[in-house]
Amino acid sequence: MNDSLDAMHEDDVEHQYVLRLFIAGASVNSRRAVANLREICDHYLKNKYSLEIVDVYQQKVIAEQEQLIALPLLVKRYPLPERRMVGDMSNTQKVLRGLGVLTES
Repeated sequence: MNDSLDAMHEDDVEHQYVLRLFIAGASVNSRRAVANLREICDHYLKNKYSLEIVDVYQQKVIAEQEQLIALPLLVKRYPLPERRMVGDMSNTQKVLRGLGVLTES
């Protein structure tokens, strides 16, 4: 299990989102994805998430292990099921549905 999950209390695990955002350096889309995702998480998942940002240029080994299809790429590890979302995270409703925060309308 992820180290960040091991450090949490069992009661908190079911309410904790574990997210990893893969970006390509300081590109416009990367910066936009980071800003958009942080805003979404701070507003909708306040104190209920951990976010790791991985720059594929600086952390090539992690990027190779993940079998990336496009960037920026958000991977929701927990709660299950794992989900992947590509783009700059500007469509808040789509991101919330992907995270499982919103259900289909």
